[in-house]
Amino acid sequence: MTVPTDVLIVGGGVAGRSAGIFTARHGMDTLIVDTGESILRRNAHIENFPGFPAGVNPRQLLDLMGEQADRAGCERHDGRVTHVEQTDDGFAVETESGDRFRTEYVIAATKNTVDYLETIDGVGFIDRGKTFVDTDEQGRTGVDGLYAAGRLAEKSHQAVVCAGHGAEVAVALLEADDRPFYHDWVAPDGYFTDRGRDLPPGCEEISEEESRRRETKALEAMCDRFESLHPDEQITHPSL
Repeated sequence: MTVPTDVLIVGGGVAGRSAGIFTARHGMDTLIVDTGESILRRNAHIENFPGFPAGVNPRQLLDLMGEQADRAGCERHDGRVTHVEQTDDGFAVETESGDRFRTEYVIAATKNTVDYLETIDGVGFIDRGKTFVDTDEQGRTGVDGLYAAGRLAEKSHQAVVCAGHGAEVAVALLEADDRPFYHDWVAPDGYFTDRGRDLPPGCEEISEEESRRRETKALEAMCDRFESLHPDEQITHPSL
C-alpha cells in the first residue's frame, strides 16, 4: 500500500523536525521519516541554543522538538529512505523495508546522506569532502517541490542554525504552495479585532485567562521533562 501525504521530510534531526512543525501547523499533512540517528544523539551537551541559558541535553532537545511536531500534527515513521522518484504529481518515496509513500513535496534533511536523491534529474550535488545538495538560501533545489534543509544544504553545524533553516525552508515551501503567510504566535484578546483588522492566518486572539492556562500547561510540561536526567545514553561516534 502507498501512503499519501502533502509533505514528506527525510530525516528527524533539528532541521527536519523544525520544518515539520511549520508545515503541519499550517494544515499540510506532514510525515517525518526518521532513522533515529540524528548526529545530536552523539553529543554530550548543546550550548548556544536560545531558551536554554545553561545548555540542554541534546536528546532532550530532540524529544521536545518531536513532541512539538506531534502537537502540530506531524506523523512520524521509523525507517530509512532509499529511493525518491519524481512523478507527474510530486514524488514517490520508498524505504529500506519497502514502505511506500507519495507526496507533493520532499524536504531532505539527512546531514550528508544523498544516495536516495541521486536518480532525480535536476538535483545538483557539491563535494567538499562531504556531499551536499546544491540549493538556494531557502533550500530550493533545481527540482520543483524538492528542498534540502540544514547540514545537507551546507548550513553550519550549529543546532540553532540548522533548526532555523528547517523553518525557513518550510516557509518557502508554504509560499510555493500559495499558502498565506502565517504567524507562529498568539495575540492577546482584541489585539487585531479591536483595531478593525482581520486575524492573520494561523493567529488567534485569546483572553488573559486562556493565556494563563496555556502558560501553566507549558510550565508543567517543562517541569516534567526536566525534573530528572534524560534516560537515553549518548551514542558513541562510529569511528570510536
